[in-house]
Amino acid sequence: MRIPLMTVPRFTFGISGLDEMLSGGLIEGTVSSIIGAYGTGKTNFAQYFIWQGLTEGQKAIYITLEERTPRIIGYMESKGWDISQYLEKTFSIVYLDPSDFKLAINSVKNELPLLIKKTEAQRVVIDPISLFEDLFQDNATRRREMMKFLENLRELNCTALLISEADKSNSFASKYNLIEYLSDTVIILKYSRGNSTSDVHLALEIVKMRMSQHSREVKPYEIHQDSITVYTEATVF
Repeated sequence: MRIPLMTVPRFTFGISGLDEMLSGGLIEGTVSSIIGAYGTGKTNFAQYFIWQGLTEGQKAIYITLEERTPRIIGYMESKGWDISQYLEKTFSIVYLDPSDFKLAINSVKNELPLLIKKTEAQRVVIDPISLFEDLFQDNATRRREMMKFLENLRELNCTALLISEADKSNSFASKYNLIEYLSDTVIILKYSRGNSTSDVHLALEIVKMRMSQHSREVKPYEIHQDSITVYTEATVF
Protein backbone atom coordinates (compact mmCIF):
# COMPACT_ATOMS: atom_id res chain seq x y z
CA MET A 1 0.00 0.00 0.00
CA ARG A 2 1.48 3.33 -1.09
CA ILE A 3 -0.10 6.72 -0.40
CA PRO A 4 1.53 9.60 -2.36
CA LEU A 5 3.19 12.14 -0.07
CA MET A 6 1.70 15.61 -0.25
CA THR A 7 3.90 18.70 -0.23
CA VAL A 8 2.40 20.25 2.92
CA PRO A 9 4.50 20.15 6.13
CA ARG A 10 3.86 17.01 8.19
CA PHE A 11 4.34 16.00 11.82
CA THR A 12 5.24 12.32 11.97
CA PHE A 13 4.43 9.83 14.74
CA GLY A 14 7.56 7.77 14.15
CA ILE A 15 5.30 4.70 14.19
CA SER A 16 5.98 2.12 11.50
CA GLY A 17 3.05 1.97 9.09
CA LEU A 18 0.98 4.78 10.59
CA ASP A 19 2.86 7.66 9.00
CA GLU A 20 2.56 5.90 5.65
CA MET A 21 -1.22 5.63 6.09
CA LEU A 22 -1.31 9.37 6.89
CA SER A 23 0.59 10.30 3.71
CA GLY A 24 3.61 11.18 5.83
CA GLY A 25 2.04 12.33 9.11
CA LEU A 26 -0.41 14.83 10.55
CA ILE A 27 -0.61 18.15 8.72
CA GLU A 28 1.13 20.95 10.56
CA GLY A 29 -1.21 23.32 12.38
CA THR A 30 -4.20 20.97 12.45
CA VAL A 31 -6.19 19.40 15.28
CA SER A 32 -6.45 15.61 15.25
CA SER A 33 -8.06 13.05 17.51
CA ILE A 34 -7.48 9.44 18.44
CA ILE A 35 -10.65 7.65 19.57
CA GLY A 36 -10.65 4.24 21.20
CA ALA A 37 -11.92 2.01 23.98
CA TYR A 38 -9.84 1.17 27.05
CA GLY A 39 -6.84 -1.00 26.32
CA THR A 40 -6.41 0.04 22.70
CA GLY A 41 -3.26 2.07 23.42
CA LYS A 42 -4.51 5.63 22.90
CA THR A 43 -2.00 7.09 25.36
CA ASN A 44 0.82 5.08 23.79
CA PHE A 45 0.15 6.68 20.41
CA ALA A 46 0.03 10.14 22.01
CA GLN A 47 3.35 9.64 23.75
CA TYR A 48 5.03 8.45 20.55
CA PHE A 49 3.76 11.60 18.85
CA ILE A 50 5.36 13.71 21.60
CA TRP A 51 8.62 11.75 21.66
CA GLN A 52 9.05 11.95 17.89
CA GLY A 53 8.76 15.73 18.07
CA LEU A 54 11.27 16.02 20.89
CA THR A 55 13.84 13.94 19.01
CA GLU A 56 13.35 16.26 16.02
CA GLY A 57 14.12 19.31 18.15
CA GLN A 58 10.53 20.51 18.50
CA LYS A 59 8.84 21.83 21.63
CA ALA A 60 5.94 19.91 23.13
CA ILE A 61 3.32 20.01 25.89
CA TYR A 62 1.44 17.03 27.29
CA ILE A 63 -1.75 18.01 29.13
CA THR A 64 -3.12 15.20 31.26
CA LEU A 65 -6.51 15.25 32.95
CA GLU A 66 -6.23 11.70 34.23
CA GLU A 67 -2.71 10.51 35.09
CA ARG A 68 -0.45 12.64 37.25
CA THR A 69 2.90 13.86 35.96
CA PRO A 70 5.16 11.22 37.62
CA ARG A 71 3.13 8.41 36.03
CA ILE A 72 3.33 9.99 32.57
CA ILE A 73 7.10 10.29 32.96
CA GLY A 74 7.27 6.70 34.18
CA TYR A 75 5.32 5.40 31.19
CA MET A 76 7.62 7.20 28.77
CA GLU A 77 10.80 6.12 30.54
CA SER A 78 9.61 2.50 30.52
CA LYS A 79 9.94 2.63 26.73
CA GLY A 80 13.63 3.41 27.11
CA TRP A 81 13.27 7.12 26.43
CA ASP A 82 15.47 9.64 28.25
CA ILE A 83 12.79 12.22 29.03
CA SER A 84 14.89 14.08 31.60
CA GLN A 85 16.98 15.79 28.93
CA TYR A 86 13.88 17.56 27.62
CA LEU A 87 11.79 18.24 30.74
CA GLU A 88 11.30 21.92 31.52
CA LYS A 89 13.40 22.77 28.48
CA THR A 90 11.50 21.76 25.37
CA PHE A 91 8.95 19.49 27.06
CA SER A 92 6.30 20.32 29.67
CA ILE A 93 3.76 18.05 31.34
CA VAL A 94 0.71 19.78 32.82
CA TYR A 95 -1.75 17.98 35.10
CA LEU A 96 -5.23 19.48 35.38
CA ASP A 97 -7.59 18.15 38.04
CA PRO A 98 -11.04 17.80 36.41
CA SER A 99 -12.70 17.31 39.81
CA ASP A 100 -12.46 21.06 40.40
CA PHE A 101 -15.02 22.19 37.82
CA LYS A 102 -14.36 25.94 37.72
CA LEU A 103 -10.58 25.59 37.94
CA ALA A 104 -10.43 22.97 35.19
CA ILE A 105 -12.67 24.97 32.85
CA ASN A 106 -10.64 28.13 33.37
CA SER A 107 -7.31 26.30 33.02
CA VAL A 108 -8.18 24.66 29.71
CA LYS A 109 -10.02 27.62 28.17
CA ASN A 110 -7.76 30.46 29.31
CA GLU A 111 -4.48 29.35 30.85
CA LEU A 112 -3.64 26.52 28.45
CA PRO A 113 -3.62 28.69 25.29
CA LEU A 114 -1.39 31.20 27.07
CA LEU A 115 1.00 28.41 28.10
CA ILE A 116 1.19 27.04 24.56
CA LYS A 117 1.94 30.51 23.25
CA LYS A 118 4.53 31.21 25.95
CA THR A 119 6.42 27.95 25.44
CA GLU A 120 6.01 28.08 21.65
CA ALA A 121 4.94 24.43 21.74
CA GLN A 122 4.69 22.88 18.31
CA ARG A 123 3.15 19.58 19.45
CA VAL A 124 0.29 19.51 21.96
CA VAL A 125 -1.44 16.46 23.42
CA ILE A 126 -4.57 16.57 25.59
CA ASP A 127 -5.24 13.22 27.25
CA PRO A 128 -8.14 12.61 27.50
CA ILE A 129 -10.22 15.41 25.99
CA SER A 130 -13.26 13.40 27.13
CA LEU A 131 -12.79 14.57 30.72
CA PHE A 132 -12.86 18.19 29.56
CA GLU A 133 -16.07 17.48 27.66
CA ASP A 134 -17.50 15.94 30.85
CA LEU A 135 -17.33 19.35 32.55
CA PHE A 136 -20.17 20.77 30.46
CA GLN A 137 -23.66 19.93 31.62
CA ASP A 138 -25.57 20.15 28.33
CA ASN A 139 -24.83 19.32 24.71
CA ALA A 140 -25.34 22.84 23.37
CA THR A 141 -22.80 24.35 25.78
CA ARG A 142 -20.39 21.48 25.19
CA ARG A 143 -20.49 21.94 21.42
CA ARG A 144 -20.13 25.71 21.60
CA GLU A 145 -17.20 25.62 24.02
CA MET A 146 -15.40 22.83 22.18
CA MET A 147 -15.71 24.68 18.87
CA LYS A 148 -14.20 27.79 20.44
CA PHE A 149 -11.42 25.82 22.09
CA LEU A 150 -10.36 24.00 18.92
CA GLU A 151 -10.40 27.22 16.90
CA ASN A 152 -8.13 28.77 19.52
CA LEU A 153 -5.76 25.81 19.16
CA ARG A 154 -5.61 26.29 15.41
CA GLU A 155 -4.83 29.99 15.82
CA LEU A 156 -1.84 29.10 18.02
CA ASN A 157 -0.17 27.36 15.05
CA CYS A 158 0.48 24.20 17.05
CA THR A 159 -0.29 20.67 15.90
CA ALA A 160 -2.66 19.21 18.46
CA LEU A 161 -3.59 15.61 19.19
CA LEU A 162 -6.68 14.97 21.34
CA ILE A 163 -7.25 11.61 23.00
CA SER A 164 -10.87 10.56 23.39
CA GLU A 165 -12.77 7.65 24.90
CA ALA A 166 -14.99 5.75 22.50
CA ASP A 167 -18.73 5.56 22.95
CA LYS A 168 -19.55 2.39 24.88
CA SER A 169 -22.11 1.30 22.30
CA ASN A 170 -20.28 2.45 19.15
CA SER A 171 -16.52 2.00 18.75
CA PHE A 172 -16.54 4.36 15.75
CA ALA A 173 -17.76 7.33 17.80
CA SER A 174 -16.37 9.37 20.68
CA LYS A 175 -18.05 9.53 24.07
CA TYR A 176 -20.12 12.59 23.13
CA ASN A 177 -20.16 12.05 19.33
CA LEU A 178 -18.60 15.49 18.92
CA ILE A 179 -14.81 15.59 18.72
CA GLU A 180 -14.73 13.58 15.47
CA TYR A 181 -16.75 16.30 13.70
CA LEU A 182 -14.54 19.12 14.97
CA SER A 183 -11.16 17.46 14.31
CA ASP A 184 -9.26 17.67 11.05
CA THR A 185 -8.01 14.07 11.29
CA VAL A 186 -9.65 11.17 13.13
CA ILE A 187 -7.92 7.88 13.94
CA ILE A 188 -10.02 5.06 15.37
CA LEU A 189 -8.45 2.33 17.51
CA LYS A 190 -10.58 -0.73 18.16
CA TYR A 191 -10.70 -4.44 18.91
CA SER A 192 -11.24 -6.79 16.00
CA ARG A 193 -12.46 -10.33 16.62
CA GLY A 194 -11.77 -13.23 14.30
CA ASN A 195 -13.80 -16.36 13.85
CA SER A 196 -13.42 -17.36 17.49
CA THR A 197 -14.01 -15.32 20.63
CA SER A 198 -10.39 -15.89 21.67
CA ASP A 199 -9.04 -14.49 18.39
CA VAL A 200 -8.81 -10.79 19.27
CA HIS A 201 -6.64 -8.22 17.49
CA LEU A 202 -6.13 -4.49 17.63
CA ALA A 203 -7.12 -2.62 14.49
CA LEU A 204 -6.62 0.96 13.28
CA GLU A 205 -8.56 3.03 10.81
CA ILE A 206 -8.14 6.62 9.61
CA VAL A 207 -11.74 7.63 9.05
CA LYS A 208 -11.13 11.27 8.23
CA MET A 209 -8.27 13.53 7.13
CA ARG A 210 -8.98 16.97 5.76
CA MET A 211 -6.70 18.47 3.11
CA SER A 212 -4.92 15.19 2.43
CA GLN A 213 -5.14 11.76 0.92
CA HIS A 214 -4.98 8.91 3.41
CA SER A 215 -5.43 5.18 3.63
CA ARG A 216 -9.03 4.07 4.12
CA GLU A 217 -8.10 0.50 4.94
CA VAL A 218 -8.44 -1.09 8.37
CA LYS A 219 -5.05 -2.38 9.50
CA PRO A 220 -3.93 -4.45 12.50
CA TYR A 221 -1.36 -3.10 14.91
CA GLU A 222 0.64 -4.30 17.88
CA ILE A 223 1.99 -2.44 20.91
CA HIS A 224 5.41 -3.63 22.03
CA GLN A 225 7.46 -2.55 25.02
CA ASP A 226 9.44 -0.01 23.03
CA SER A 227 7.53 0.38 19.76
CA ILE A 228 4.20 0.25 17.93
CA THR A 229 3.85 -1.45 14.58
CA VAL A 230 0.97 -0.95 12.14
CA TYR A 231 0.94 -3.80 9.64
CA THR A 232 0.00 -2.06 6.41
CA GLU A 233 0.41 -5.19 4.27
CA ALA A 234 -1.85 -7.31 6.50
CA THR A 235 -5.61 -7.68 6.40
CA VAL A 236 -8.01 -7.61 9.34
CA PHE A 237 -10.54 -10.45 9.23
